[in-house]
Amino acid sequence: MHAPLISIVVPAHDESGRLGDCLESVLRQSFADVEVLVVQDRSPQTPQTLPASSRDPRVAVLRLGAAVGVGQARSAGADRARGGHLLFLDADHTLADGALQALADRLREAGDPDVLLFGHAHLHAGRRPGAAAELLEAAASGTFAPLERPELFGAPAHSWDRLVRRELWVREGLRFPEGLYEEVPVVVRAMLAARSAAVLPRECVELHRRHTLHPAGSPGSSHFDIFGQYERAFAHVEALGPAAEPVRVHLFDRMVRHCLFVLELGGCVPRASRQAFFRAAADHHRRYLPAGHRRPEGREGVKFSLLAGGSYSAYEIAKLSHIAGGRVASRLR
Repeated sequence: MHAPLISIVVPAHDESGRLGDCLESVLRQSFADVEVLVVQDRSPQTPQTLPASSRDPRVAVLRLGAAVGVGQARSAGADRARGGHLLFLDADHTLADGALQALADRLREAGDPDVLLFGHAHLHAGRRPGAAAELLEAAASGTFAPLERPELFGAPAHSWDRLVRRELWVREGLRFPEGLYEEVPVVVRAMLAARSAAVLPRECVELHRRHTLHPAGSPGSSHFDIFGQYERAFAHVEALGPAAEPVRVHLFDRMVRHCLFVLELGGCVPRASRQAFFRAAADHHRRYLPAGHRRPEGREGVKFSLLAGGSYSAYEIAKLSHIAGGRVASRLR
């Protein structure tokens, strides 16, 4: 049986009702050497009736007998995949027109690397590029070992903005762990294990939800899972010894930015739990702070300093002062 170039794994968690759009954006691509694995579990966010596009012969539906969350659904899909490279999408993602052909062309040009990074775009309230756009642009030429570009470990660790060679996935025994933010240790480990990587500086995946938070973790998961996920990621870095020390610096900055983003994003951490979340983030700051670390400039650097200080009340006062100052400035304009 022919093995396609790309296997696309899509957990059918579909709170926004966009799974049909996701599948259609894949199936209408001019490049057709793909398989799509839709993983349907028994989570409340998973529809039991799938869109008509799931009946396309390139689509296989994998039905799980329990509510397992996005991470285990992705792993189950990867286990069934036959393609040379894996791409993980969520139900409210779509592929830009021509994306698969561009990815296939770049794979060929780059000598079929273990990892191919590419851009994404946010479509909520207007189109804007993903946070890693500048990093990708700077690394766009040639093929490289990820350890030669440690700054890429400072990009958000998403599983849907890169192709991963399935042979690498199998060789390393990669699987998504339980809980929320399960992408973090998997992406870090895949990048560390990759012998070669390349970049396609093009927005291939389009995000339709407001924020880049996946729709559901495994049962019992919470936003506090982020700390265990970064512990796993740093363990992978530390296992490589001194050779990975430059990675540690960039991964530390990514961890702090990520934790503060979750803390400040409405609807994530309940107000009653915010102080405990801040303290856990401050503990991870102390635990993983690289020697000679230089904080970012400007307001972001102030946030880093406040987290290092460990005082949640000081952090909240500084945030309220900034908000109040912004309101006063707006009135004076």
